[in-house]
Amino acid sequence: MAEFTWRPANEATTDDVEAVFATGGARKCRCQGLKAPGWIWRDTTQAEREDALVQQTACGTEGPTSGLIGYVDGEAAGWVAVEPRQNYPRIWSRKQPWMRMDPELPGVWSVTCFVVRKEWRKTGLMYELAAATVEYGQQVGAAVLEGYPMEPAQGKTVIWDEASVGLLQVFLAAGYEVTASPTLRRRVVRRDLSATTA
Repeated sequence: MAEFTWRPANEATTDDVEAVFATGGARKCRCQGLKAPGWIWRDTTQAEREDALVQQTACGTEGPTSGLIGYVDGEAAGWVAVEPRQNYPRIWSRKQPWMRMDPELPGVWSVTCFVVRKEWRKTGLMYELAAATVEYGQQVGAAVLEGYPMEPAQGKTVIWDEASVGLLQVFLAAGYEVTASPTLRRRVVRRDLSATTA
């Protein structure tokens, strides 16, 4: 693979963020599925989602920010959302207990969304982005990184909605471990960083 680098989105430009989100399903969602107060497609407009992403990424500021931008040979190519779990109100409003495991556990950061530009899909970029969450988590002092990936059945095609939350093998390659399997396809994974952030 070509040279991969990454930076927190607040250290990127709005053009970099737009380049990543301008293609595929992310163009409409703008990583607001767990941020919108209600059902994302009913209770928000496209303009509201676009404005929310701009505010959350906080490009050109000291942050905080809502994710990382990955670059291939200096060109913005992918995104991964990672920030404190309490910043995702819909995690706490949903009825599924797997979305709010250990609610009192401090220092949990959630990794909720991956976006890879069409030109770099099937190149291993998602693996690079997952590894970047670990490095970033160590930098910002996260105690635990938590993800909610899918594990598609053997031989089944992965649809965009499943890949957007990350795939199990991607997290495992970055050192995450499965802590729960609430459904046939859904997994909850964690990477304990407390030993490296103490």
